[in-house]
Amino acid sequence: MAGSNSRTVADVRRDIESEREQLADAAEGLRSSLGEATNVRGKLRENLPAVAAGALGVGFLLAGGVGASARLIFRRGREGDTKAKLGRFRLVDRD
Repeated sequence: MAGSNSRTVADVRRDIESEREQLADAAEGLRSSLGEATNVRGKLRENLPAVAAGALGVGFLLAGGVGASARLIFRRGREGDTKAKLGRFRLVDRD
């Protein structure tokens, strides 16, 4: 069913070349925007105090939060009398 199209070969080639240029421009734009989106180091530098505070908070919660800290602080007073200590280990007399 050829023959009903009034476009010449030159018109088709010109359209193809135009589409190729537009596609190349779009690909270049995507490359540059992808580079900006994946620039994690730059984003961290801009927001370093907030990132550090967030990391500290997450670490605190993962370690047990307020409950673990309170147990660590208040446990020391009711353990008994320390008889010997080697590093972090203690020999405790609990009467």
